[in-house]
Amino acid sequence: MALTRDQLAQRVAQEFQDGYYVNLGIGIPTLAANFIPEGMQVMLQSENGLLGMGQFPLEEEVDADLVNAGKQTVTMVKGASLFDSAESFAMIRGGHVDLTVLGAFEVDCQGNIASYMIPGKMIKGMGGAMDLVAGADNIVVTMTHASKSGKSKLLAECTLPLTGKGCIKRVLTDLALLDIEDGKFILRERAPGVTIEEIVNLTEGELIVPDAVPEMRV
Repeated sequence: MALTRDQLAQRVAQEFQDGYYVNLGIGIPTLAANFIPEGMQVMLQSENGLLGMGQFPLEEEVDADLVNAGKQTVTMVKGASLFDSAESFAMIRGGHVDLTVLGAFEVDCQGNIASYMIPGKMIKGMGGAMDLVAGADNIVVTMTHASKSGKSKLLAECTLPLTGKGCIKRVLTDLALLDIEDGKFILRERAPGVTIEEIVNLTEGELIVPDAVPEMRV
């Protein structure tokens, strides 16, 4: 069974490590703020100028002036700071973010990512994604494995305009966790109830399947 959005966020939060500075992209990645493992200290950074982003607020906690890069209202953790977007992008471009979690429309087995436009469709746009893929060494993409029409989004070669080239090493989809190495996808985990055959059939790019592929813990 494919993972829900919350399950995807819960699994991607398992990539966090204590003391990490993490940037969460728009969409599913922002939900990971609600699933930071208990006892772990993680500082979430938003490119619009917030370091120390907390969980989404309860109704009584909403502050309309406190938003993330996706214009969603958020909270701040103890020790958080606010600054202008130029300072925020200096952190990103200077390589001071330990982990970046992004959404995508397509990823290919060369580690290329297309995430900012679909010709002929109204999309929110680039945001900070191009800076993030250029300034971060550790990027996890989270997205659905296939489009609504059932077409694979894990490709031999991206068909949409690229956000970045050769920068993606790990992809988490609603069906599987995969690494990208030497021009190939490598299957690391499968979603509970999802068969390897299903993953193979929905992966267009070359896929290596190890002898043992454990189920995800979500």
